[in-house]
Parts: sequence; structure tokens; C-alpha cells
Amino acid sequence: MTVIGAVSYTNSQNVIQENTLGKDDFFKMLLAQIQNQDPLNPMDGTDFATQLAQFSSLERLGDINAQMETMNLYQSSINNAQSLNLIGKEVMATGNVVKVEGESAGLTYNLSGDAEKVSIKIYDEAGDLINTLDFGNQKEGRNSVIWDCNGVSEGKYTFDVCAVDDNGGEINVDTIITGFVTGITFKNNTSFLAVNGQDIAFGDLISVNDIEG
Repeated sequence: MTVIGAVSYTNSQNVIQENTLGKDDFFKMLLAQIQNQDPLNPMDGTDFATQLAQFSSLERLGDINAQMETMNLYQSSINNAQSLNLIGKEVMATGNVVKVEGESAGLTYNLSGDAEKVSIKIYDEAGDLINTLDFGNQKEGRNSVIWDCNGVSEGKYTFDVCAVDDNGGEINVDTIITGFVTGITFKNNTSFLAVNGQDIAFGDLISVNDIEG
């Protein structure tokens, strides 16, 4: 009987040492305990009921996880279908690409607090700094400035915004772009909108204008 008890302990220990105890592993461990228990000292009924309850909980958790995965896939499908309707629409979204097509371009960003100084750096497609715009006091929230593009070639540019408060502390800034959706790309069950030559996640949309390009 001593040998049988040792086998039972070893089998249980090997299962418990797994990084993740799935319901299949749990069931195998429970069967091993029943098969290798000492017939002169069988498993206590209370312990057996407790382990069955644990198994039932694992089963329910597995069902919940499966339902959550299904819901996530369903939501992704809805987003993908909705994104197709945005082609040709003008949208506002989180991003930092601006398209120069004339003598001026608007740069929009959101400040997390009142700023004493704001600096905007603009880069060409090669990543070279071509212009820096400095401003004084600006209020918390959405701000827009006009970039004078005289002498600047048409094309795509990126911009970064740095802002500090009256104590010199850095303020969080989210850059915002406006443009027409020219295409849709699907990656890992997520739809990305092509705006100003930049792929924007569907979840980064801020607003949609009912104007067609």
C-alpha cells in the first residue's frame, strides 16, 4: 500500500507543477487519485465533492472564456463592416500626418492641461526637421494652428508637439489629423483606415464628417 500511495502523490505533484491547470489536466489528476487511492483509506467524500466543485468551476470559466472570444470576434466583424462605409468620408482621428496641398495646413492637437509654451516640430518624409513653430499660452483641450506652407513642396509631413506648463512641467499631448479615408486594411481582426497616407486604427477615430471627397 505504501508504493501505491507514493505513485498517487507523484502523479498529483507532476500535474500541479504545470504552469496552467486546465480542465483536462484537472480531470486526469482526479482520475489518478481515484485509481491509485489506498482501498483501506479511500478518498474522503467531502474532499471528493470539493474537487468536483472545482472542476465544475473550471468548466464554467472555460465556457465564459469561449463566449468572450466569440463576442470579441463578433465585435471585430461589426467594426470591419462599419469601416467599409467610411471610404470617401472625411474623418478626424488620432495621428500625426499632415498632407500639404496648398499654401497652408492645419495642425490640431489636444493638451491635457493649460500650457505656457507649445513647440511644434514638422518633419518631411525622410524624417528631416524642416520647420519649428513656437507658441505662447494655450488652454487645455483641443487646439489648432495654421502652418504657413509657402515654399514647402506638396506631400506628406509628420509633426510632433511638446508643451510645458507655467512650472516647466511637461504636458501630455495627443496629435490629431483630419483627412479623407482612401482605403481599408484588415490586420489581426482589426480594421485600419488609410488617412493622409497613414494607417489609423478604427478605435482611434474621433469624428466622421458627412462630406464626401
